[in-house]
Amino acid sequence: MTARKKAAAKKKPAARKGTTRKAASRKSGAAKRTTKRTTKRTATGTTTGTAKKAAARKVFFFGKGRADGRAEMRDLLGGKGANLAEMTRLGVPVPPGFTISTDVCAEFKKAGSRIPAAVKRDALAALQKVERVMGMRFGDPSRPLLVSVRSGARSSMPGMMDTVLNLGLNDRTVAGLAQLADERFAFDSYRRFIQMYGDVVLEVPHHAFESRLDELKDHAGADLDTELDASHWRSLIDEYQEVVLEHTGERFPQDPMQQLWGAVAAVFRSWENERAHRYREIHGIPGEWGTAVNVQAMVFGNMGDDCATGVAFTRDPSTGERVFYGEYLKNAQGEDVVAGIRTPQPINAASRKADSADLPTLAEEMPRPFRELERIYKKLEKHYRDMQDIEFTIQNGELWMLQTRSGKRTAEAAVRIAVEMARERLITRNEAISRVTPESLEQLLHPRLDPDAPRDVVARGLPASPGAAVGRIVLSADEAETLAKTGEKVVLVRQETSPDDIHGMHAAEGILTARGGMTSHAAVVARGMGKCCISGCGDLHFDPGGGGIQIGGRRFEPGEFITLDGTSGEVMAGRIPTAMPELGGAFAELMRWADKVRRVSVRTNADTPADATAARGFGAEGIGLCRTEHMFFEPARILAVREMILASSPADRERALETLLPMQRGDFVRIFEVMEGRPVTVRLLDPPLHEFLPHSDAEITEVAKAIGTSVASVRASLAELEETNPMLGHRGCRLGISYPEIYRMQVRAITEAACEVKAGGVDVKPEIMLPLIAHVRELERLRSLVESEIEAVLAHHPKIRLRPHIGTMIEVPRAALTADQIAEHADFFSFGTNDLTQMAYALSRDDAGRFLPTYVDHGILESDPFVVVDEEGIGRLMRIGLEGGRQTRPDLKVGICGEHGGNPASVRFCARLGFDYVSCSPFRVPVARLAAAQAALEEAGASGGKPPKTKRAGQKRSGTNRAGKKRAGGKKR
Repeated sequence: MTARKKAAAKKKPAARKGTTRKAASRKSGAAKRTTKRTTKRTATGTTTGTAKKAAARKVFFFGKGRADGRAEMRDLLGGKGANLAEMTRLGVPVPPGFTISTDVCAEFKKAGSRIPAAVKRDALAALQKVERVMGMRFGDPSRPLLVSVRSGARSSMPGMMDTVLNLGLNDRTVAGLAQLADERFAFDSYRRFIQMYGDVVLEVPHHAFESRLDELKDHAGADLDTELDASHWRSLIDEYQEVVLEHTGERFPQDPMQQLWGAVAAVFRSWENERAHRYREIHGIPGEWGTAVNVQAMVFGNMGDDCATGVAFTRDPSTGERVFYGEYLKNAQGEDVVAGIRTPQPINAASRKADSADLPTLAEEMPRPFRELERIYKKLEKHYRDMQDIEFTIQNGELWMLQTRSGKRTAEAAVRIAVEMARERLITRNEAISRVTPESLEQLLHPRLDPDAPRDVVARGLPASPGAAVGRIVLSADEAETLAKTGEKVVLVRQETSPDDIHGMHAAEGILTARGGMTSHAAVVARGMGKCCISGCGDLHFDPGGGGIQIGGRRFEPGEFITLDGTSGEVMAGRIPTAMPELGGAFAELMRWADKVRRVSVRTNADTPADATAARGFGAEGIGLCRTEHMFFEPARILAVREMILASSPADRERALETLLPMQRGDFVRIFEVMEGRPVTVRLLDPPLHEFLPHSDAEITEVAKAIGTSVASVRASLAELEETNPMLGHRGCRLGISYPEIYRMQVRAITEAACEVKAGGVDVKPEIMLPLIAHVRELERLRSLVESEIEAVLAHHPKIRLRPHIGTMIEVPRAALTADQIAEHADFFSFGTNDLTQMAYALSRDDAGRFLPTYVDHGILESDPFVVVDEEGIGRLMRIGLEGGRQTRPDLKVGICGEHGGNPASVRFCARLGFDYVSCSPFRVPVARLAAAQAALEEAGASGGKPPKTKRAGQKRSGTNRAGKKRAGGKKR
């Protein structure tokens, strides 16, 4: 027998004295014998009878089957502390310890980074309990108790805060540890502790230690740490202590108590470190929550070949498959698994990957601990009713659980796990609906980058439209279209896009712009098309003379490949593999469950039959916004549009419109056919006319020739139409009043298309929407125009029964404030929150992306108001508009068609207000469906009942019929 094995054999009984699994679980029945409480739970999970006592307590012990805390107390104990307490109560083998509550984090900060004396006193009392359970003493030279000090916020923040292991070692206790195990293990543990404590607590640069370790390995001719022996570690400890002295001016602390309080303070301070701040900003975690500190007896996975440490998931976190999945390392400590120094081994056959296919599994090497691990993971998943991420250590063949928490998972896995757990009756269907984050569904609907492929990130912008795009750089829409026709994949790179670029955007795989925000033209159009888009990329610069671009300080030429990640906003050099995710049956089933509980209808913003078809596939129940101007930008039509705008007389304009009429009618025929009787809301022409006009000399010459005038005359007309602030100028309903023939043509096209489709046996439900109404008399005048044109068309179709609804967008603040008057002449309201936000905030949505992130970073705004509805400001205008409109017309149909219609938080807000529908881009329809269902469940939970049904379901809409007669509930026009 080797000296090491003799030492291990010698120490095993002593090392486990009072710490064996039997001893640790003898009291596990305590949880089962706990009297059932029937009093009402408080927010922290304590009973009302003990709420004051729990609130007053700052230190919570757990161990030997007993725990002061429980799972429901995560606000006070943090997620890790609450789960350690809960596992202890369940009889799961957990090393004993105690949790210092999140309240102390705030007290620590307020007291100038000092730990309150009362907390120290209670912590020492809890430490004595740990000593009794383990049969060891903290600081004892012969049988030293070592502890770990870890953070634990109420919301999981993996890797963001600090941890210290092996605390309690010094020049004396290391000898005692060597007697219990062996010298190599003891000195290896001590050097790890000095390095970790020096980095985390004493703020000695990490590289100062690593460089000494690298020098030692070079001198010893070793590639791995495992090749070094006790003498190497002993010499390294001396060098590490010199490093500490050099950087701090003081010797490494030898007092275990000083070490303990230093580590606790460091963990509290780590709540305020830069990476933790950034993580909280990204995930919306409030800074005032604070972190708890968990002090726990150390168990070791690196004491020999019958020891191991690992991480596992109760289901596959990538696919959601119901298989036990994880990795482990023999003779290692926890950080070794994630450090990448050694290739982790699979815990079972299901966990094998290409790089670990030939490695033995935990089930093969340590069958008894593995069987117990299987029993425990099933128990934990059943108890928590969710997929668990667990950490474990095996010491001398005995299994110890160090952590359990709800595991992070991909969107695909989240859907599958939720649905399958509902089928298994582990959770209800409503819980399954609530378990999936609506935003994550977008990952399932767009191409994704290979997560394992290397990325050469050169810049970042705003993630305007999710998905992935790989292609050659092109700098013009025409070039994008030309190359795409040859089968080339392209990425359209522009300073900013305009409606003129629509054909190039359609042809491109993705769009990258230097300017613009989350609701810029590029963002809105790209989302509607389901295209990847990154906007507002400040590190994108164009050469003054054209020809090349700079991205993140690197030069790129047209034709070079770049990759866009529209989910993260990253721009990468070169080509990265992509794949279309597969939507499984679980996705469809979850959506069916969601549709049964939501009360808000979900429509789509679609301008083409292709968009409409895609939206139908995603479950859209109608079109809430069909933008007619996008139809005008097709190359075959733009010349006729320009002739119409530049016409010198109404008669010339009518002739140009006659050319456009059959084109528009054909568009609507195809869209009505695709939607098969679902409502289709068509917005009449909205943008200012200058957007359609020619800009280049060639285009101006072409238009002049087509309309039979001089280039100078065309240029004069262009100058006459130019506006200082066109978005607040001659656009929307103002065009319809100035040039009524334009709106007449569009209404005729809509009505004739509806009659044609209906005559073919397909039901149609057209809705005509008038944009940018600010005054009731604008709507009154234009409604009369629309109705007269409808009647003129229907006179030629006496057998067709058709009554298009006529409504307006509420996108001007004055319209919201006078909605009671406007509702006199509207069948429906549709809130255009893009413009409403722009006007109410006095912000240009195309330029605000430059500074709004700073507002969010500094806490001036909670979020970008163009992404999430500002409930206090814009939301108040929406509430005023809704209440005013329904005061006049109680059955007024109300929806939203801005980009907020696909934002989950905004959907929930609209549901609370009582909207009938939301409308969003096709690829966000499932997001809105799920968000609407969750809103209904939240409302039901608040009221203690079932999700409410739509209040106006089946009611007859008011208004006027074809003959102009008053209908029930309406007023005569």
